Amino acid sequence: MRKVQFYKIDSGDCPVENVLNSLTGKKAQKVIWVLQLLEEIPIPPSQYCQKILNSDELWEISVHLGNEIIRIIGFEDEKYFILNHAFQNLSQKNQLLEEIKLAESRKQDYLNRKEIL
Repeated sequence: MRKVQFYKIDSGDCPVENVLNSLTGKKAQKVIWVLQLLEEIPIPPSQYCQKILNSDELWEISVHLGNEIIRIIGFEDEKYFILNHAFQNLSQKNQLLEEIKLAESRKQDYLNRKEIL
């Protein structure tokens, strides 16, 4: 079983938590339910979790909330699944590429800081 952890930037701020805190109660409950699936099921359903092609081993968690989609990007690190970026619907592919680049940058930051400890 893997444990879900939220990435924190150097200042201690948590980007994924910020997005989750902006959701209404029912929306937040559904996202939390999907994150619990990640922890409890060895291979989560592909409708919720898929590897991002042409990325640095990143995974995307998609949670459909009516006509909205919350996307959370993360990566595996030993027995943990580190969630490092979250955002809502994007309409253009180049915007998605920018979000993936940011998640890759945060992954590298996490790994660099982990080596220091």
